[in-house]
Amino acid sequence: MAKVSTPNKIFGTVLAHTIRGKMLSRTSLQTLAESRDVEELVTRMKNTVYLDVLAKLQKPFTAEKVEGALREHLVNTHAKMVAIASGAAVLNAYFVRYITWNLKIILKGKALGRTYDDLLPKVNLRAEELVGRRDLVVKALVAKDFEEAVASLQGSEFGEDARKAAAAYKEKGDVRLFDTYLDHAFYKSLDRSLLNESKLEDVQKLVGVDIDSYNILAVLRAKYWGLSAAETNDLIVTTTAKASRETLSKMINVEKIQDAIGELANTPYRDLIPKAAANDIDAIMQLEQGFELMSVKRIAASYRAVFTVGNMLASLKLMAFEIKNLAAIATGVEQKIPADKIMSSLVKVGPQ
Repeated sequence: MAKVSTPNKIFGTVLAHTIRGKMLSRTSLQTLAESRDVEELVTRMKNTVYLDVLAKLQKPFTAEKVEGALREHLVNTHAKMVAIASGAAVLNAYFVRYITWNLKIILKGKALGRTYDDLLPKVNLRAEELVGRRDLVVKALVAKDFEEAVASLQGSEFGEDARKAAAAYKEKGDVRLFDTYLDHAFYKSLDRSLLNESKLEDVQKLVGVDIDSYNILAVLRAKYWGLSAAETNDLIVTTTAKASRETLSKMINVEKIQDAIGELANTPYRDLIPKAAANDIDAIMQLEQGFELMSVKRIAASYRAVFTVGNMLASLKLMAFEIKNLAAIATGVEQKIPADKIMSSLVKVGPQ
């Protein structure tokens, strides 16, 4: 595998610190959340680093259009980072996440009987165009129905997981199954990239929490859906020392979700165990939020080292969190949700 050259690491680190330095403050996000409507939100966002990103949006403005433009910006920034760090397999692997994002939208939409015209505005194919995978997603998008969309993915790295998700959906009727199964396809590809970069400790710290979060939450969701132990085991990707195969097996073998979460008491993730959850879904959501906060802390810590691939990955993760927040603000403003309620749902990244 080609190594990232020192000049490219320096260039990439400078870009990474620039991205971090331009993160919106909590006060700026509050101002955006207080917008009366999406048009006012777009006007206020044009006073931020996202001016050029939103300049090409056409009226009428919608939360969907805003999110699409922001996601395209993230994809373009990621592509720039990949070009700089041409030898970093892990950055390429994370690019697959954008493709899975589109496939989730399409498969969930097809399962619910959505038409091509319904789904088209929700899908941004910039990532697929950059890596020559446009045909894969378009075939699923233009499929006449759910079954044809699933069949169109056979032969790709998403095919087997899409097939299993479709079978589970027909039995359980929950479209969130597609999120977990397609994430499984992404994490498998991420795992393969790490075989090349296992010595990069700064990268491992960032990726490790993602893998543990996926495995633990996949087991809990599978338990919630009533999947068999064998089906649940199939969802697990590579394991780490912090959330070992043994721990995950214990979680699978206990009956109740709360008992499964309790198994984390013997891991470094013991502090993430929810203290008071209204129900099983609330407990899973609290745990997911805990992993997000831990990821943000790992990202911040990764900047202590300089001129590393970890810096580049950290900046992309920060931007992804910020765009997730901005998308939540756009949706909240559109739905007339009070600003304080919108703010309470955001992941705390960037300056306060």
